[in-house]
Amino acid sequence: MVIAVLIAVALMVPLLMIYGLLWDRQQQAETAQASIGQGWGGQQTIAGPVIVIPYRATETTTVTENGKDVTRTVDTIRNLYLSPQSNKADVVIKPEKRKKAIYETVVYESQISGSADFALPADIARFGVAREALMLDRAEVRLGVSDARGLVDGNSLAVNGTPLALQPGKGLLSTGNSGTFAFVDWTAAAPLKVDYRIGVRGLGDFKLIPRGVDTRWTVKSTWPNPSFGGDFLPAKRDVKGSGFTATYAIPNLALGQAQVLTGDLSPPVTTNYGRRDAYMDASVEMAAANDGSTAEASGGTAKAVAISLIEPVDLYSQVDRSIKYGFLFIGFTFVAFLMFDIIAGARVAPAEYLLTGVALVLFFVLLLAFAEVIGFTFAYMLASAAIIGLLAFYSAAVLKSWKRARFLAAMLIGLYALLYVLLNLEAYSLLIGSVLMFFALAGVMYMTRNIDWGGIGKKDEVAA
Repeated sequence: MVIAVLIAVALMVPLLMIYGLLWDRQQQAETAQASIGQGWGGQQTIAGPVIVIPYRATETTTVTENGKDVTRTVDTIRNLYLSPQSNKADVVIKPEKRKKAIYETVVYESQISGSADFALPADIARFGVAREALMLDRAEVRLGVSDARGLVDGNSLAVNGTPLALQPGKGLLSTGNSGTFAFVDWTAAAPLKVDYRIGVRGLGDFKLIPRGVDTRWTVKSTWPNPSFGGDFLPAKRDVKGSGFTATYAIPNLALGQAQVLTGDLSPPVTTNYGRRDAYMDASVEMAAANDGSTAEASGGTAKAVAISLIEPVDLYSQVDRSIKYGFLFIGFTFVAFLMFDIIAGARVAPAEYLLTGVALVLFFVLLLAFAEVIGFTFAYMLASAAIIGLLAFYSAAVLKSWKRARFLAAMLIGLYALLYVLLNLEAYSLLIGSVLMFFALAGVMYMTRNIDWGGIGKKDEVAA
């Protein structure tokens, strides 16, 4: 009995090694997904439109020359960032599955059609900028796109009905200064209506940064399994098997941002699913940090909404959870062998315990290998059927009885069925598992209530 316990403990080592194998395969899957995104576009963050107006400013600096403090006045040009009075947009996300070898990921192409209204505030001086200092003839309308590689054909921007040519670069700091812009002569300072249409391809998360007094978005997609996160959740959502529709209504009081800023907003960092994560990729953050315009990042931190097109079943997370129950399979199977050994007198050698344990551990390797090719459900059925069949035939020889082998096979079928249920009832898995373990322990205690455990070794010595 002691040897059986030691073998069961030793089998925890290969279970831990399977964890390493799982991590390696997951890294390979992520690498394959990243390679798909290299030519398509990465995670996308869209911001704007925002009107950027250069203005003349005077800076006073004090330097030391020949041991004396000298004050100098320097004329410089800075940027004023004006958010719209209202920004309304319809967003359509078209998902598509792409494969590389055995790995699959979800990419998308989004079309954003919107209209934004701008007006130069009459009290602009309250923001520390004189009206006459504004260089309105050099104003720019900027749209931020975190990964400009994903921009597609057909993008357009019009001001008061007049089409303007979009230029590359000069996005917003919140998207790593990546995006597109157009020059606009706003000398008349009359209200502007900006109509824009942007098409962008991406991979993984799709994020929108609200800016303005009133922001309203309607997002539609045929993807049936969205995940909504970020700083703001949809005001309304309708998720069906044919897709989803989400409506956002975000006032600037919720944003906590002024309509006029003398510094741009830095990339968003937001609470998502319980922990704080930067929505920007590391490359985007680095680009923003290394760009000279980050000196103007005094406008605060941007906020974002995030929509993830997730797979309904992540096979790697399910395999990971199933491995955590591996000790149950080993424990229950060894207990069954011990019961036959102690109660029925069917002697089980240490090597037979070891081979049985190795077969149980092999199940998880087969599950991972098959799941990457045929999906988790069919892989689970195939791997469990293979191991149950193998152990049924082997235990018939070890236990010297097909009746006992059928009992062991029935027990394994119950265990694998239970594990599958636990994997699909994540919220109640702990409750169900702990209750069933209680009844299993109670059953073993009942069956062994009349056994003289202290006399087992003595009986063996007398028999010898």
